[in-house]
Amino acid sequence: MNKLIFLTVFAMSINAFSQDVIMPLWPKGKIPNQIVSNEKEVHEQKDILRISKVQEPTIEVYLPSKKNATGQAVLIFPGGGYSILAYDWEGTDIAKFLNSKGIAGIVVKYRLPSSISQTNQEYVPLIDVQRALRMVRSKAEEFHIDATKIGIMGFSAGGHLASTLGTHFDEKIYDPIDEVDKLSARPDFMVLCYPVISMNESWAHNGSQNNLLTKKPRSGLTDYFSNEKQVNTTTPPTFLVHASDDKGVPVENSLVFYRALIKNEVPAAMHIFPKGGHGFGLGLKDKYLRTWPELLFGWMESLD
Repeated sequence: MNKLIFLTVFAMSINAFSQDVIMPLWPKGKIPNQIVSNEKEVHEQKDILRISKVQEPTIEVYLPSKKNATGQAVLIFPGGGYSILAYDWEGTDIAKFLNSKGIAGIVVKYRLPSSISQTNQEYVPLIDVQRALRMVRSKAEEFHIDATKIGIMGFSAGGHLASTLGTHFDEKIYDPIDEVDKLSARPDFMVLCYPVISMNESWAHNGSQNNLLTKKPRSGLTDYFSNEKQVNTTTPPTFLVHASDDKGVPVENSLVFYRALIKNEVPAAMHIFPKGGHGFGLGLKDKYLRTWPELLFGWMESLD
């Protein structure tokens, strides 16, 4: 009897584990651009979970039931001005919502720029998300997803990081360490939610700019990370959502990126809501704003 109970509990734990798996992005001791330091990761839980000073980047995997699975997967990059990660509000909550539509949601806990624990800190978030995309693609069979239907979703500064990956996916910014790094880091589609896009315009988000590039950026980096200037015909199809009254990250960020996509004949959809401010997440408390996820799901179905 005890053996039966043990086996039942074990089976239940395996099933639960398959729905919420946390995996390191890098083998131990092989994290690129990492410096040994006394800096420690910080988790602060108030109205939302804020994570800062990330030392060990991970992916947290939420899978729908096999019967409901569409084969699509979305890697989620929480925002926070490249200072913190709004980890549940723009991360795990989004993954669970995607699961309700049969879509795998994978939250990326990426490193935030740090002069204390990193070299060439400007490239570190991009290094982590390139690796994350490759890792998920390498585990497509294990996760029961289609390796050609893996997208990315970013919020605010996470939207900047997503658009950076979407425009710099084929650039070698770290030395390959294993078979995973031989795979493509190109997303099959992008979802950019009230994204930071530019790093050198009057409406750029100063906090994200300063945290990523420092107040005195090295030559060429502001243009390199101004992603409206990096769009070309290989940029993935893109869905943008923003609010006109966003005072934190002005809507011009989405508008200029949309124009660059259209100029390069990249399939794009953009939805601008009259109100919502900045950081509205799923927008569930506003009857109009909360329609944006349904618009997204319709657009994602059209990609097939």
